[in-house]
Amino acid sequence: MLFNSFSFLLFFLPAMLLGFFVLARFRHRYAAGWLTLGSLFFYGWWDVRYLPLLIGSILFNYAIGTAIARAQQTVRARRLLQLGIIADLALLAYFKYCNFFIDNLEWFAGRELSDLQVILPIGISFFTFTQIAFLVDTYRREVQEYDLVHYGLFVTYFPHLIAGPVLHHKEMMPQFRSPAPYRLSSANLVLGLTIFSFGLFKKVLIADNLAVYVKPIFDTQATGGLNFIDGWAASLAYCLQIYFDFSGYSDMAIGLSRLFGIQLPLNFNSPYQAVNISEFWRRWHMTLSRFLRDYLYIPLGGNRCGTLRRYSNLGTTMLLGGLWHGAGWTYVIWGGLHGLYLIIHQAFQQLRGPRPKPAGPLVRGGSMLLTFIAVVFAWVFFRAPSASHALDIVQAMLGGMGLTLPPAWHDSLAPALGALGPALLQSGEVAALQDQRLLWIGAGLLWVWLAPNAQQVMNRFEPALDVKPDPVRHAWEWRPNAWWAVASALLLASALLNLTQISDFLYFQF
Repeated sequence: MLFNSFSFLLFFLPAMLLGFFVLARFRHRYAAGWLTLGSLFFYGWWDVRYLPLLIGSILFNYAIGTAIARAQQTVRARRLLQLGIIADLALLAYFKYCNFFIDNLEWFAGRELSDLQVILPIGISFFTFTQIAFLVDTYRREVQEYDLVHYGLFVTYFPHLIAGPVLHHKEMMPQFRSPAPYRLSSANLVLGLTIFSFGLFKKVLIADNLAVYVKPIFDTQATGGLNFIDGWAASLAYCLQIYFDFSGYSDMAIGLSRLFGIQLPLNFNSPYQAVNISEFWRRWHMTLSRFLRDYLYIPLGGNRCGTLRRYSNLGTTMLLGGLWHGAGWTYVIWGGLHGLYLIIHQAFQQLRGPRPKPAGPLVRGGSMLLTFIAVVFAWVFFRAPSASHALDIVQAMLGGMGLTLPPAWHDSLAPALGALGPALLQSGEVAALQDQRLLWIGAGLLWVWLAPNAQQVMNRFEPALDVKPDPVRHAWEWRPNAWWAVASALLLASALLNLTQISDFLYFQF
């Protein structure tokens, strides 16, 4: 079941809201149980065969966690922690990397070894990482509550279950205990629906429309005729598609959760406005970056063991972060590129030393553009079906396949331009105006670089955890007035009217 489907919007969500607030009038625990059962139904809608897997994972980790808590940092507790982590990672490895391992083994052996095809359960990476963090924090004695109903809701909570954010127990369990979410609030309903509308608009009207400019280049098998503009147009279109797709999902998740009076952590914060690659990762998939930092980079030694070890830890963390996104060498290359970017940035900072004063607008603009270009090249490997395909696109982007325009542009524009046609077509000035892709890409770039994001628009009302109200009032901030009511209604209506073809969110595959 997708957030952008009528079955979700017209049936599931109203039923969940009605049942939650009606049951909360009798007992909060009943409402929490209803939300847990509804979240399990939401997951089982995709494929009911994997529902026992999710339930089994919850019960196993809850049992291991409570046993660790009773053992209180003894040798037994450490062994239980190791057992829990190994079991979780083994489950993830089987479902996510079994096919990858077999394919590579068959390539090495030069023959088919198995016809086993393991289907990846949706959301397994997210609920596995969530529970590993719970086990580690239980061992560290940082967990305060072990209520099974609340724990089950913490893991399965449907706004985050499929594509994040990666939740942390200390953020969510106190909210489930608090009486505040169980009281029906018109403010929460209005705020939640408004934020959800922002996200649905981004997904349906922007991300899905950009997808049509990505598939012809990235999904085709032959790239021999690829040209400079096609390479850049497809790469930028995908760069914007995944931005609006994931930004839209993140807004929708926050909005849905706010309907129930529960705040999710911020997971997306205008990452293409980052002025360096470290800041990019503090803005893109923020909860995953937090998990990788706290449960991988720091345990590996972080920056405490010298410069070379720090660079090694950065590279290792990003390689594994790339592999987390998907079982393929293109994801490994993508993670490796970001690891290399981070190492270069750290080395540059170390050589430069502390900056005496804030950078000016030209320096910040140049840094933002350089960071963005580096991210675009990495996205090519992330999206391409193979490394060789990605290299062909990169070669075209660097001018290695020629700087001429697509043949179709020459055929359609040359007769109308007469003698000046070849020169103008070669420069691309007229063709750029004729190509609808460039209009979409140009508008998208202006949006991601200049426009405020959803949490900035809703800043006065603390839309997500860790979003503090800005004392400065801006003209574009949301206010509970008629103008914003009409604008939000138009966003929602335009998105609903364009729900003619339901498409998955890109992060569902991870």
